[in-house]
Amino acid sequence: MPAYNEQDCIEKVVYNWTSFLKTKFPNDNTTLIVINDGSKDNTKVLLDKLDAEIDNLTVVNQKNGGHGNAVVNGYRKALELGSEYVFQTDSDDQFVSDDFDKLWAKRTQSQFILGYRQVRHDAGVRLFITKFLRGTISAVYGTFIMDSNIPFRLIKGTFLQKLMNQLPNPEPFAPNIFLAVMAKKSGQELFDIPITHKDRETGTVSIVKWNLWKVCIRSFKELLRFRLELNDKVKAIRA
Repeated sequence: MPAYNEQDCIEKVVYNWTSFLKTKFPNDNTTLIVINDGSKDNTKVLLDKLDAEIDNLTVVNQKNGGHGNAVVNGYRKALELGSEYVFQTDSDDQFVSDDFDKLWAKRTQSQFILGYRQVRHDAGVRLFITKFLRGTISAVYGTFIMDSNIPFRLIKGTFLQKLMNQLPNPEPFAPNIFLAVMAKKSGQELFDIPITHKDRETGTVSIVKWNLWKVCIRSFKELLRFRLELNDKVKAIRA
């Protein structure tokens, strides 16, 4: 779970997910990893306090590197801990923890499972970017993924390690898109499971600060460049 300037909801979200893990997996060793991406508000203070109080919480504070970088570092931390399964979500309180069960039920059928925001409560700029990326992926890679960048995904740890080994360098703006494409192309059934997406009640959306066209153009260039490498990377993942 990456977090940036979420002081108004971070306590609620952390308590929700750590409690969920204890209830869902009472006999297993689970932890919620929160990557604080250089928050400028009181998010760090609150997370450090929670870290001292909650036994199944792991907090990592880092310099601001952007949402994608925080996601990648969260995956790396999960792999460092030897996680059998890795689930990624966001800290903005827009998802419902009970929807996890929809993905968990499919874990024996695929090593990489995605949710899909069937009704998405986000600003128009974000909806446009999602549609743009969906069309780009379909045109460039010949594959259709409903919500390739969704922060609600379940990945088997060993498979995640294979994907991370093939992640482009330098690190792309939206690494979750590349992981989804590689997973789909390597033969995994992503399922695109409909999940609940709530209105954002607190905080601000950082993507709005970016120029819309710059985001789209950068993502398009990265995806187009990656097309030249994809076949070799898929072969390595399958091997």
